[in-house]
Amino acid sequence: MKFNEDKLVKVAVLGTVSHPALAEPPYKVNPEGEIIISPSVGGIRYNFRVGDLATGLVADHVEPGVSIKNFDKRQEHNNALNILSCVGNKAKIVSGEAKGSEGVVTGKHGGIEHVLVDFNPETLEKIVIGDKVQVKAFGQGLKILDYPEVKVMNIDPGAFKKLGIKEEGENLVVPVTHQIPAKIMGSGLGRVHVYRGDYDIQLFDEGIKRKYNLGNLRIGDLVAIINADHSFGRIYKEGAISVGVVVHSDCVLAGHGPGVMTILTSKKGKIKPVLDEKANIAIKLGIRKDI
Repeated sequence: MKFNEDKLVKVAVLGTVSHPALAEPPYKVNPEGEIIISPSVGGIRYNFRVGDLATGLVADHVEPGVSIKNFDKRQEHNNALNILSCVGNKAKIVSGEAKGSEGVVTGKHGGIEHVLVDFNPETLEKIVIGDKVQVKAFGQGLKILDYPEVKVMNIDPGAFKKLGIKEEGENLVVPVTHQIPAKIMGSGLGRVHVYRGDYDIQLFDEGIKRKYNLGNLRIGDLVAIINADHSFGRIYKEGAISVGVVVHSDCVLAGHGPGVMTILTSKKGKIKPVLDEKANIAIKLGIRKDI
């Protein structure tokens, strides 16, 4: 495949390790009417990383690894961090005891606008809330020159080349762990673009959950959303296919679930997903060897 990688600009963006957040009141009500209090977005997770199960946790919208955000008063600064950061980008801690340690961007979460970064367990023990993390943002604007019907976003060119994507005529064959019908996608629909954040897989129907084998979704899984076009926002469109990365855990709120951040879309269905249980960025990018 030929890319326009040589035309892209690599730029530094800076974020701060965020504090965990709970709303007031601190509980949430699930679709069965039960009251739930559990960890949610933000902070440092010592036992939840890319590659771990995204379902079955006593948690809500929990993000893997370390969550960072730019807290400058100018919203434009956090826009740059969230929109320009891409899966596979290198991230370096530039303050505190863990200064100099490197990690990798694994996703982005909408709403609270966090960028998610994976660090090894030894580094996690040294990181403190408030530490600064600088990301080498690179990848937005990437094009596959011979496939104009396939749009790319939110992924580092080097990471893209490690996913095992192959050419087959006019189509790109993309390994995925799951094929998910667009009809069960929830929160995050209708945004004006997909260069930030994610949208959620609803898992409240047990029959659908079993039919599509969604109980074993993992953070970092590459998944195909069937009949979904993400060219200019997220819409239902028969024949279209989009591929994304699972970026956060399951949720208790109605309309929510494990979040998917888009990396590929084709409104004309020029993406051919093939099932591969190892289609997870933790494996493909060599982030972890213990899954």
